[in-house]
Amino acid sequence: MKIFVCIKQVPDTETKIKISSDNQSIDSTGVKWVMNPYDEYAVEEAIKLKESKPGAQVHAITLGPKARAGEVLRTALAMGADEGILIDAPASLDSTATAKALAAAITKEGDASLVFTGKLAIDDNQSAVSQMIAEFLNIPHTTVVSKFTYGPEAITVERDIEGGAKEVVQMVAPAVVGANKGLNMPRYASLPGIMKAKKKVLKEYSLEALGVSADNKTKTLSLSLPADKPAVKLLSGDSQQQVTALVQLLRDEAKVL
Repeated sequence: MKIFVCIKQVPDTETKIKISSDNQSIDSTGVKWVMNPYDEYAVEEAIKLKESKPGAQVHAITLGPKARAGEVLRTALAMGADEGILIDAPASLDSTATAKALAAAITKEGDASLVFTGKLAIDDNQSAVSQMIAEFLNIPHTTVVSKFTYGPEAITVERDIEGGAKEVVQMVAPAVVGANKGLNMPRYASLPGIMKAKKKVLKEYSLEALGVSADNKTKTLSLSLPADKPAVKLLSGDSQQQVTALVQLLRDEAKVL
């Protein structure tokens, strides 16, 4: 049984993001790169399935600049994945090209029983690659999955939908499953696992070897940081004076009264 898990390297949520001078990308100087949080749930679920299926193997696969993208594979290997596959590609690749490359690599590896992904990446929040991979592989797909059960006849998942409700979906393997928070509790990489992961050789593919073009279907026109929040106003005086001042501000400045 071959289980693939697609992961992405994203800026740490505590990293201060700066826009590059061209206003079309972020300045990667000083950025701390980590595994996309939703992909951690995907890796954990893949490893749990592997542990319940003797002989199964987990193949972690990522796409990005070779100089740094491999580190996220080391993290997956330290958690318990068996093999790391790196597709060397520009960081600017859009969702369509990314999904094509990942699907092409999975096809080239062959015999995929299941593909796990995170429901979305926290850097661009597009939530598109997972569905596109399934389309290019021509297999079923379900995303925002918070419960997963693998059966001999079908895969049964629960997915979160609007209003806090759950939707139950059954699929025939192979299929793509987009993991959501709550699916499991990702394990910490052990020290022996980290040491072993450092020594493992990553399998590498180029876009050319996969027959995928780096031409994007979408183009970023400009990026900008959110506007600074206005300064907080503190109202002085007793409660009656504060209420009077607040009503005046709501009427004259906020224009909500």
